[in-house]
Amino acid sequence: MVETTVPGLIFVLSYTINRSINVSAVLALSLSAVLALARLVRRDTAKHAFGGVFGVAFGAVFAMMSGDAKNFYLPGMLYTLGLGVAYVVTSLAGVPLLGLVLGPVFRENLSWRTRNPGRKVAYTKASYVWGGILLAKSAITFPIYFWGDATQLGWLRVALGIPPFLLAVYLTWIILVKAPAPIDVIAEWEEREEREKREKREKQEREARAQGAESTAAPAAPAPEAAGPGAGPPA
Repeated sequence: MVETTVPGLIFVLSYTINRSINVSAVLALSLSAVLALARLVRRDTAKHAFGGVFGVAFGAVFAMMSGDAKNFYLPGMLYTLGLGVAYVVTSLAGVPLLGLVLGPVFRENLSWRTRNPGRKVAYTKASYVWGGILLAKSAITFPIYFWGDATQLGWLRVALGIPPFLLAVYLTWIILVKAPAPIDVIAEWEEREEREKREKREKQEREARAQGAESTAAPAAPAPEAAGPGAGPPA
């Protein structure tokens, strides 16, 4: 979120002062690259480090090629709209997007779909929250994109950056804290795998003991019969 909001702020500040799309786009992209390098220094994943760079780069190139500063924000606006629609549609389909995202985080994967109905209801509600907030942002920003100027759109995008995100996170926390606890299917899988290994090891030990017992109890070779009284060499 910071990787896209702060470069957007730099872009609108620069464009408000000098009215140069190229200078503003380069400044925003440079700052985005610095933030990405800072993430790499902190040993964050490359996905998190460069995710914001790609978004800012698309906007910068689009704005410079079109000659319209408002287009700097268009890729992000389309992404917000698409993500909002995805939250709503997946919730209607019974596979809420938030569950798909948070399932691996909570080590429950997709167990909430069939084994934890209360959890599924919570993910559905939270996904509707995210979808509603993102669609509301789109309903506010797209009219300004079509009928406002770049400065208005830029400041509006900055204002609608972090606060709605924090609101969505807070409402999601309220919903999930009341939901049933996640089922740790990873722990279940690890326990089952360990049990299978233990059973296999015990079976091998029993077979080894059985083989040892068989070799110990093997019958000895019969001794020759002793000669009875009066026995002697034949006449």
